[in-house]
Amino acid sequence: MITIDREKCIGCGLCVKDCPVGKLRLEDKKAVYTPECIECGHCVAVCPRAAVAIPEYDMEDVEEYDKDEFSVDPEHFLHAVKFRRSIRAYREQELEKEKLEKILQAGRYTPTAKNTQSCRFIVLKDELEEFKKLLWEEIPELADRMKGEMPQYAMLFKFMYRRWKKDHDADQLFFNAPSCIMVISDNPLDGGLAAANMETMAVAEGAGVLYSGYLQRIIEASTKLKEWLGIPDRHLTACMLIGYPAVTYRRTAPRKKADIIWR
Repeated sequence: MITIDREKCIGCGLCVKDCPVGKLRLEDKKAVYTPECIECGHCVAVCPRAAVAIPEYDMEDVEEYDKDEFSVDPEHFLHAVKFRRSIRAYREQELEKEKLEKILQAGRYTPTAKNTQSCRFIVLKDELEEFKKLLWEEIPELADRMKGEMPQYAMLFKFMYRRWKKDHDADQLFFNAPSCIMVISDNPLDGGLAAANMETMAVAEGAGVLYSGYLQRIIEASTKLKEWLGIPDRHLTACMLIGYPAVTYRRTAPRKKADIIWR
């Protein structure tokens, strides 16, 4: 629920104009909250007098805007996007917890449909080896179940399993990454956007990410794995292997011409 300090409110109406769902109005030259607000925080962010608060949230987490610290140089950002790579070789060094926490903050602050903020982030670090063993043990049965509808995946997963069985370092699913972040979201777009922001933050921290569609498909198909993760009835949107890259890139990679229609 929104609270408005009537002593601070000057009735400028900025919060009313900026409210995306029209749940604020001016009454006697003061902003007034009406029910069914989605608590997106636009009113908190736009108020020139800091008169608005959302007590259910951590208001100490709110930061005052500073142009020098809150802006990103457009050219630098585009260079960062062009330079990022999907990482399949990681150093043994673990990613520090404080860096992981910053990466998760980038996911937490990503916009969600109707401000549901319903994404869940599962960080596998200390228990990653236990989870990997459980997942690999699921592969043979999963591959057998895929024979009919997805024979190409069945063959691929069986091949990966045989290689892993001979040599656990030949891990074509986890690539020996020291950490993995699972993004859970009932709205796939919410989870996908959060994952993209988290990857950008990871790169800013000197780390690298691989979005593993194979892992996502395997986990979604396994009741045992989803129960282990504590998400039996939730949708796994993205699996992000994360760590320090064991490879150094010297330049950006080429891409096709953009498919753009200007009208």
